[in-house]
Amino acid sequence: MIAQPDLMVINARIWTGEPSLPYAEALAIKDDLILAIGSNDQIRSIRGQHTKVLDAAGHLVLPGFIDNHTHLMVGGFQLLSLDLREVKSKEEFVQTIAARAANIPSGHWITGGGWNNDQWAQSQTPVKDWIDSFTSHIPVFITRSDLHIGFANSAAHRLAEIDRTTANPMGGVIERDPYTGEPTGILKDNAMKLVQQCIPTPSKQQYNEALMAAMQHAARMGITSVQDITAWRDWNDWETFLRFQQQQKLTLRIYARTQITEWKKQLVLMEAGFCGDAWLRFGGVKGFVDGSLGSGTALMLEPYDDVPGTAGLLADQMYPEGIMRERIAAADKAGLPVSIHAIGDKANHLLLDIFEAVIKENGPRDRRFRIEHAQHLLPDDITRMARLGILASVQPGHVYEDGCWAKKRIGDRRCQMAYAFRSLLDAGVEVSFGTDWPVVPLNPFFGIYTAITRQTQDGQYPDGWVPEQKLSVRECLQAYTSGSAYAEFSETMKGTLRAGKFADLILVSKDVLSAPPEDIPKTRVLWTIAGGKIVYQE
Repeated sequence: MIAQPDLMVINARIWTGEPSLPYAEALAIKDDLILAIGSNDQIRSIRGQHTKVLDAAGHLVLPGFIDNHTHLMVGGFQLLSLDLREVKSKEEFVQTIAARAANIPSGHWITGGGWNNDQWAQSQTPVKDWIDSFTSHIPVFITRSDLHIGFANSAAHRLAEIDRTTANPMGGVIERDPYTGEPTGILKDNAMKLVQQCIPTPSKQQYNEALMAAMQHAARMGITSVQDITAWRDWNDWETFLRFQQQQKLTLRIYARTQITEWKKQLVLMEAGFCGDAWLRFGGVKGFVDGSLGSGTALMLEPYDDVPGTAGLLADQMYPEGIMRERIAAADKAGLPVSIHAIGDKANHLLLDIFEAVIKENGPRDRRFRIEHAQHLLPDDITRMARLGILASVQPGHVYEDGCWAKKRIGDRRCQMAYAFRSLLDAGVEVSFGTDWPVVPLNPFFGIYTAITRQTQDGQYPDGWVPEQKLSVRECLQAYTSGSAYAEFSETMKGTLRAGKFADLILVSKDVLSAPPEDIPKTRVLWTIAGGKIVYQE
């Protein structure tokens, strides 16, 4: 006799993601699992006296989205701090910071970010002179949207002891005035740490508030799981996740990936008694090969078109030579999953060399090595990814902004293999989707729209930027659900809707499988269910 469900959803158009039953009308939930799925009559027949019934009124139901790449706590703090994502000019940039400076308590920093000067009406790189006059005693540090560039005022420079004599750190750049040699305020990649280490650590309460804000935002976006870049600078993120897990406050499943430079710490914590569960578990380690295209630090095989004197930078984690291979091999041998950031074509090529060598050294197993972003690829390297079983962890929302200016930076020829989603899928590479939030808005429907249209923010490509790389809506949904579940070894428990899997699902306002492409980004999440509980309702 089948158990009586706690909750049932009826009168829905359910896209299950399961080939054996692609669509259904209703489903039943018991505790945190899907109990049954099928027709309205089948599910109604098992209704219990106390079963709660949700009438979907014909709306589309999807598996909960699984975001393959978030900076969850960075995003949470950004929700609570200075948000510059909507700034469109130097004047707005300055005015927004001035407004915050006028109301900030003494002794506090101004932090936050999200600005992207490449999208301003007149692209200008910020300099500290813009804001020093009204922030002389208020340290400011704000990150660009890609998180690979920071902007600091003179007060922050003084605290960090950065001046014209300060050398560039390995894997980073202190941008300087070409005439005076004075720092301009722009810090790239590893140079940001010079200031970040001076920012006071938030309190436990502030961490709690940031995580709560991030989880609520994720629920509104229909995201029920994230594969997070955790402990990016310290382990306070992880401690916050752990507190919420122990207090049973998590409403978002977190697959936490910590820095490869500290790969042994996960093993130590597990030996000390940490036991992952359905809501929080370790997801192995994350490293960097290079920076970003926007900051000019993505490592390319050929120099940049707009800055011929550089072809990008290797990340500091690549030094001394051979250390990245050593760490990947050791982490892999210990059984930890490995995810590595690579943007430029040379960075991806070097990483594949390392992955191939480690696979040969450590022998065959189901390891699912991941390239995070896999942004600019050589055709032969896509073939190699398929042969080696390397996963592509990509974030389609980047196309919307990068497509506006990438041609200026690397030219038409190299752009043809930028964000090569179609080439990856056709070659047989396992592809998962995410956002890189807060670099890109935490909205899966925005990413889906971008992947199927290849439209850019400036609209300069009517048929899309590199239209040959477009995907279908169905392929995008799979990448955001079952593809991401596979990337975290969870395909047996989530990513599709079938009896026995986690009850993680969403009801949405539009049928994205049949809606015009321009309507997809307007899709709203009406409610989100995670672990059988309603965690968001419009």
